[in-house]
Amino acid sequence: MHLFYTPDITHEIYTLNEEESKHCTRVLRLSHGDTVYLIDGVGGMYTAIIQEAHQKRCQLQIINKQLEYGKLPYTAHIAVAPTKNLDRMEWFMEKAVEIGVSEITFLLCEHSERRNLRLDRLEKIAVSAMKQSKKGYLPLLNDMTPFHRFIQKAIPENTFIAHLEDDATKSIKDYYRHGEPHCILIGPEGDFSTGEIAAAYQAGVRPVTLGRSRLRTETAALVACHTLNVLHDIFAPL
Repeated sequence: MHLFYTPDITHEIYTLNEEESKHCTRVLRLSHGDTVYLIDGVGGMYTAIIQEAHQKRCQLQIINKQLEYGKLPYTAHIAVAPTKNLDRMEWFMEKAVEIGVSEITFLLCEHSERRNLRLDRLEKIAVSAMKQSKKGYLPLLNDMTPFHRFIQKAIPENTFIAHLEDDATKSIKDYYRHGEPHCILIGPEGDFSTGEIAAAYQAGVRPVTLGRSRLRTETAALVACHTLNVLHDIFAPL
């Protein structure tokens, strides 16, 4: 299955951009009459036939459309403070999209060593992972958001903070509610500050532990993502 990301698709005739056209015709060596598949990132899966295999403007004829393709049966939101080494966040992004994540917010915390990032670069990685894992939805990516601003808008009954303090004794499983959205907060390398933890508690956000091991930020974020995936499978009605 040859997948192309086409977020701007609106008509039955579609022309791939120059980059995708080159990949289609020169790398994959597809030609007139070959079948390709398009995903728009919001659940649309399109079957198309190549009409003109031009390396700069490959024209396609849409012959079928499927809605809600690859829709996640759960809502997982990971809010994480980016690591100083951006490669680690890129790794997390790739793996989280492959597993299944609905939304990712990047937090700006008191102990954050990285205070800005290139969201366009991370989105490209997310798109690639979406295509590779045959997902139909691109997760919502939110740019750097100050921790206290995020907490003010959080829904307390569905939001949990994973930190290293001793009072984080319950796991995500203890609070998991099938069919409800869940948001897990993951701090920077230096963990959340005591002030941030107190603000989260005051807002009604509860603490959770991700296990006995002390995890790197990107590992903790991926563990939280995978845990929500597994819990859905465990508690899904037969």
